[in-house]
Amino acid sequence: MSRTQRLVGPLRGLLVAVFAALVATQVVVLPAAFARMADDSPELAALRWPLLALAVVGLVCVEAVIVCTWRLLTMVRDDRIFSDHALAWVNGIVAAVAVAWVLVLAAFVLLVAAEGLAGLAPLLLLVLLVGAAVGLLVVVLRALLRQATELRTDLDGVI
Repeated sequence: MSRTQRLVGPLRGLLVAVFAALVATQVVVLPAAFARMADDSPELAALRWPLLALAVVGLVCVEAVIVCTWRLLTMVRDDRIFSDHALAWVNGIVAAVAVAWVLVLAAFVLLVAAEGLAGLAPLLLLVLLVGAAVGLLVVVLRALLRQATELRTDLDGVI
């Protein structure tokens, strides 16, 4: 068993823990946090539900990335990662990152319109920059996977 295959199990355990934490956050933490925000800042009360919806859907995007990663880990474990099927899961990750980035952008615009560049707006700007970097990194990794898949297909054809 290779070192990479030995790491699949612990990584899956971490993914389960993160997924459970995200679900708990969606169900318990976010509704309470946005309710408190509406109580503490009545001028932002109108943003409670739109921001809650954006946050919940954003976390669904992260959960989608976890599911796609789980499927890719299965392909790594079974030594089937260099296939067109793997590219479909990577495309799912790219799509989820893109949707999440657009949602964060929408939240940023809503907050800047409501209170200017104070409060959470600078943090959301940082998340936008990091999200753009992550999205571009995944696109580059997808291109590398595509090249490796083509090389493996060519090599299998020669053998």
